Amino acid sequence: MTTTQHSARAEAPVAPSPMDDYLFDLNGFIIKEQAVEPELIDDLNEAFDKFPDIAPGEWWGNVQRSAGARDPGKQYELQNVIEAGEPFERLIDHPSWIDYMRHWAGEEESYVAGLFIDEAFAAKRTEGGFLQVHSGGYRKAMRGQYRYVDGVFRCAQVNVLVALTDIGPGDGGTLVIPGSHKSNFPHPQFEEFRGTQMDGMVGVIAPELHKGDILIFTDTIAHGAAARTNKDGERRTVIYRYGPSWATTRGGYRYSDELLARLTPERRAILQPIEPRLPPSA
Repeated sequence: MTTTQHSARAEAPVAPSPMDDYLFDLNGFIIKEQAVEPELIDDLNEAFDKFPDIAPGEWWGNVQRSAGARDPGKQYELQNVIEAGEPFERLIDHPSWIDYMRHWAGEEESYVAGLFIDEAFAAKRTEGGFLQVHSGGYRKAMRGQYRYVDGVFRCAQVNVLVALTDIGPGDGGTLVIPGSHKSNFPHPQFEEFRGTQMDGMVGVIAPELHKGDILIFTDTIAHGAAARTNKDGERRTVIYRYGPSWATTRGGYRYSDELLARLTPERRAILQPIEPRLPPSA
């Protein structure tokens, strides 16, 4: 069982329980049911409805449509989505998971304790669009490493996936291989399944999510996404990737001054944990 339940309307951050720690360490992921309040889910879906029809690589303000989709006609992904509207700002320090991120990815009990967001994007898909299963503990990059040492977590990247729609069979759900974040060997079928759908790849599971559920997983776990085969509706998700405060974004996106100015100090400290150090103006 990899599911934990907490109130979706918690005003104070929810701390991870000993069972959360155990399951996260054992499997590399947990699911929290109904972690995001229905009102925020509705606001996020309304924001999705207003996303512009722009081509891959084009910009919408300080948000960019990803150019890396395997089938861009059926998959739409917006990077730096925190800039896409107020509902996305509420996810920065959402009480259902922010203390999980501090505990697992925030260099807890160290002189550099704190968080930053490495990547934030929104994705919707009608058909197709699978993502090759990748990562895993074997020869992992330090950027996404999973570690537990001296009684503390030292995870370099922990991801939160928010389901804005129900995600079940045929919906193109996220794929994971439980426990693979600790693997000392490459998956023997990685090359066999490279560039193809993962049906039949040993160990792969597709956790089912309901609207409002979240999937929290270490980026070290072998993961990907199944092809969407259902013809009706679309799969909608938002993913925020958290890491330690001293890191920097892989994509190179920078937040606008307007966004940083209107955020609460707590949210700004996550987006910009180390403020730029500049000489005084002449």
